[in-house]
Amino acid sequence: MDGTYGDSTRSVKAVGLESIPGQPVAPVPVPASTFHLSPDESEPLDNYGRSSNPTWRQLEAALAELEGASAALTFGSGMAAITSTLRVLAKPGTTLVVPADGYYQVRRYATEYLAPQGITVVEAGVSEICEAAATADVVLAETPANPGLDVVDLHRLAMTCRTRGATLVVDNTTATPLGQQPLSLGADLVVASATKSLSGHSDLVAGYVAGCQSELMAAVERDRLLAGPILGAFEAWLVLRSLGSAGLRFERQCQNAAALAIMLRSHPAVKAVRYPGLPEDPAHRLASTQMKRFGGLVSIELADAAAVHALVERSTLLIASTSFGGIHTSVDRRARWGDPVPAGFARISAGIEDTEDLLADVERALQG
Repeated sequence: MDGTYGDSTRSVKAVGLESIPGQPVAPVPVPASTFHLSPDESEPLDNYGRSSNPTWRQLEAALAELEGASAALTFGSGMAAITSTLRVLAKPGTTLVVPADGYYQVRRYATEYLAPQGITVVEAGVSEICEAAATADVVLAETPANPGLDVVDLHRLAMTCRTRGATLVVDNTTATPLGQQPLSLGADLVVASATKSLSGHSDLVAGYVAGCQSELMAAVERDRLLAGPILGAFEAWLVLRSLGSAGLRFERQCQNAAALAIMLRSHPAVKAVRYPGLPEDPAHRLASTQMKRFGGLVSIELADAAAVHALVERSTLLIASTSFGGIHTSVDRRARWGDPVPAGFARISAGIEDTEDLLADVERALQG
């Protein structure tokens, strides 16, 4: 694909179909569990719904295109993509580094499931992950980290992993492939939740793995076949259908997030703001070197939990919900899920509302 294309063009082109007169312009879902077999017993491309599906392949081709990968594999959730990848890479006797300041379910999986199998699990924050990688066999990094929005130096981390001979996996959920290309910075694999900004409508759960190493991708595909954490054909079609507008939606989300961060950083009711796009943010300099866009998430700290609840209750546009990347601007008080953050810490996921309306609404809600 031409590298000069903008994000919306890339999104539309990624889901484009071959131009054949009389054929549908839009992708067509194939909700089949089983397919006709060949009379000579040669194996057809599709035979059973747990092993392959034409809709998967369309979506996987689009995701690979967006991530700059040679291949992608879809999964039933982002966690399914991560756990399948870790089952392949983390073996008894190996050392696995996971984010101490990233998605909490990853830490739980590593400590509750992998550690009892003889895998040494090391939790490292953004500032310690390169040092931890120097003695690791597998490193899973998340950048920007969720929910604190610190940024990992992916080029440095990749060089450390390469020197060690470790495999680097990068969770690209918060940045999306429209904001960051971890494979081009040295990652071996990308994992992500397509539940968030790529599908963008808060109506499905999906995940994927993308990479350029054929043997590694084949091993992950084999695990998917045997363990069965597959994405339904209809859900795959919904993601594919949503990808065409992902560039447009993500652009507005980033615009709204940046505007919110600028407004909130000087508001007397806000104790702290984190957004990689703010020039004064500790992560800004690094983010500027490896991110095309700074994302749709803003992290803030208010006085306490009651202040977070009041913000949502007084607003006419904000909704209280977990996850992120949807068309509605949402607020999630992360301490309720066990994240090691203050009680008044909230992650705001900017939606696609008109920027002026969103800013006015949040300001009114903060004023009471």
